[in-house]
Amino acid sequence: MRKTGKEDIMKTTRRDFLIKTTMAGAAIGFPTIIPSSVLGQNGEVPPSERVGIGLIGCGSRSNYAGQYQRYDKSQIVAVCDPRTDMRKKWREKAGNCPDYSDFRDLLENKDIDAVHIVTPDHWHIPIALAAARAGKDMYTEKPLGISINHDIKSREIVDRHKRVFQYGAQQRSMQHVRMGIELVLNGHIGDVKELYVWCPQGISGGSATPVLPVPDGFDYNMWLGPAPEAPFCKDRVYTAKGYNEKGIYHIYDYAIGFLGGWGAHPMDMLQWWSDNAGMKTIPVNYEGKGTIPTEGLFNTITRWDITCTYKNGLTLRFMDLTTTEELKLHEGISGPHGTLFVGTRGWVMVQRGGWKASSLELLRRGKDPGSKRLIVSRDQIENFVDCVISRETPVDDLYSAVRSDIICHLADIAIRRKRPITWDTKKETIVGDAAAEKMMFRELRKPWTL
Repeated sequence: MRKTGKEDIMKTTRRDFLIKTTMAGAAIGFPTIIPSSVLGQNGEVPPSERVGIGLIGCGSRSNYAGQYQRYDKSQIVAVCDPRTDMRKKWREKAGNCPDYSDFRDLLENKDIDAVHIVTPDHWHIPIALAAARAGKDMYTEKPLGISINHDIKSREIVDRHKRVFQYGAQQRSMQHVRMGIELVLNGHIGDVKELYVWCPQGISGGSATPVLPVPDGFDYNMWLGPAPEAPFCKDRVYTAKGYNEKGIYHIYDYAIGFLGGWGAHPMDMLQWWSDNAGMKTIPVNYEGKGTIPTEGLFNTITRWDITCTYKNGLTLRFMDLTTTEELKLHEGISGPHGTLFVGTRGWVMVQRGGWKASSLELLRRGKDPGSKRLIVSRDQIENFVDCVISRETPVDDLYSAVRSDIICHLADIAIRRKRPITWDTKKETIVGDAAAEKMMFRELRKPWTL
């Protein structure tokens, strides 16, 4: 066997070293101790040995990706966006790294170990699948896909390609959310009898006119990608009124509106509980009502009230914020969005901004809830980078994301069909309604495929 020289050691990346050392330590059966000399002087990680991140999408939401630059184990080494001005801003932030208009070119960059996908929703799964096939791990912003078929197809990422996937619903990395759900898991509110999820309502309006020339430096065809051909206009691409969100969040060709885009956050918290409560499943019946705009460019559901029933009879009420305020259903429903667990002996509500419970005594128990505990993550991006190194499953795993995302899609379909729908959890399909079943799929514009 050839001896390993100094030159070979220098070629070994920090990530490769950590992965190999962790595996070796586990096989031998003792904790792995990594000398500080390997990590760099004073524990600092040399830039050449950090996890290389490719940023795909350089809009406003990409600012969150700045966390990679502050975390010593990672760095952004390439950026991609079909808009020249947007990617140039990020290129400068990342030290004049390579920039690309086409994500496929970025995926060929050998310095990239993982990608952070911050695109419009209709691009999430096509790019995530391409990244997995290129051998890259990925952090994908919420919501997961724009159809149930997208969600189901995405499992290929971990099933076939064994990639690390982190879902961008950051509440799982918030201590108070974890503590609240652990209270429920450990039986402090008794048996769970009712569930509530709510989020901001969507917006209507927008205009497809006037049709504008595509600006210089904007690859509009790439921006549309698998979505249908459509004329360029301000409200389609730039800023909409109301929440100051982009119009693409409220156009059905690219998203299912705030029902899925905002609903992904509280629904993800619900699914975190469900997965760890022995219910790695979703409701089977969906019934309710909602409002679909009939005028303007924005055509996703703006208001909704859906009752989702699990096979065991447990009910989930999924609503927009205005509906919850009008109905005043429960004292625990407060704030712009949240997840409420109502049990036989009390209730717990968790949301991004904090948590509440039916008693102060219940809140105090959060520090020591019992034996059932959840993964501890202090930051979603840090957890992702650590898992890229260790090959462990991140706090917000793909399978859980698929389940919570499908709930939102089934609610959307039930409203659009104006009738109850039934979900077969084993076959993963809508049953008894052929028209609703067709809505599980979205046709992709050629030449794009999943």
